[in-house]
Amino acid sequence: MDIISQLQEQVNTIATLAFNSFGTLQRDAPPVQLSPNYPEPVAKPTEDVINVAEHPKIMSAALVKAAKQFDLLVSALPLSEGGEEAQLKQIAELQAENEAVGQELQKQLEAAEEELKRVRELFNQAADNCLNLKKPD
Repeated sequence: MDIISQLQEQVNTIATLAFNSFGTLQRDAPPVQLSPNYPEPVAKPTEDVINVAEHPKIMSAALVKAAKQFDLLVSALPLSEGGEEAQLKQIAELQAENEAVGQELQKQLEAAEEELKRVRELFNQAADNCLNLKKPD
């Protein structure tokens, strides 16, 4: 797998870990009284003994490990040669090439539309000729 795919996979891993961490924290968090105007919330009895205090430590460690792995992958990216000016020059060249190819494709599209128009005219003419044929007496 190339480095960019590995980076994408690592970003997905970080997102999954974060999503699961937030969901677990939300699910396992004890209820809190929001205002003295409301009654004291009742804690849900759980069948499983869950060590809620350990979950954030484990989940944060997994997130930190995934972030460090991402940093390692980023540091493994090849450095561009020639600096920013060379990159800007290459971008300009690629944009010019893209523009030229786009113009060529536009010309081909126009030619294809003209050809389609001629084919439709010939088809309509042939269909009219077939309809106008008279049966021999």
